[in-house]
Amino acid sequence: MENQRISQLKQCERNSLNSLYTLIPFNEFKVLIGIDDREDKNARFCLTTATLNIEQYCKRKFLKKQYFETFKWTGDLVFPLKEFPVTEIISMNSEQLKVNNGLIDPSFYRPYPGCSFGEELPFEILLSPSLKPYKLAAVKVIYWAGYSINNEKLEVRNDLASNHSMIQKDEDCGQEYCSLFTDHCSLPVPADLAAACMELAAWNFNRYRGKRIGLTGNIRGAGVQGEHFEISMPINVRELLEPYRRKVI
Repeated sequence: MENQRISQLKQCERNSLNSLYTLIPFNEFKVLIGIDDREDKNARFCLTTATLNIEQYCKRKFLKKQYFETFKWTGDLVFPLKEFPVTEIISMNSEQLKVNNGLIDPSFYRPYPGCSFGEELPFEILLSPSLKPYKLAAVKVIYWAGYSINNEKLEVRNDLASNHSMIQKDEDCGQEYCSLFTDHCSLPVPADLAAACMELAAWNFNRYRGKRIGLTGNIRGAGVQGEHFEISMPINVRELLEPYRRKVI
């Protein structure tokens, strides 16, 4: 009975770590900065804060989650999606479509560039010209986008990527794309993005421990024990994040 309780507690602890909002595994972060369980609280805070700061700096989300977008129908067959990389198109529907409860059959749309594993590119939805006669007022898209640090999903993703029967070629532009999207299709966090999260989290963690390693910024007060420093992101982290920043025109 006692062993069962210990097993349940360990499972709860694993679930808690898996739900941590971070671009790198928590245990990997602990090993790299050389800390034990006594400093878990500060380590979790620094890791989560680093991830949120990176997303704010890059003006986009990175971790895999589900998104909803609605597009007004203007006759255009291309709908750009806000978040990327897209790993699955769950559904598309329109209230004006009177059949199939408004759901648009997947054969009438596809993502582009599709499952381009390893490419940091915005995604679009390409609609079939066959939908034009329906004169839809708006369409709603539900999709998964972002990177995952779940090792099990990454193994499945690699198996999917090696399945050449899923790869098709666009007849118009000649680009290859993945013809099948599943909820197991996950992309790993890129190495430079994970490194940026690691650097920023470690930078903050060392400040909290009083080392002030890599501390930058302008002094707004006496600077006693660092509480009056105006913190900015380290230059090496900004350089790593530059390819992932959303360019606003």
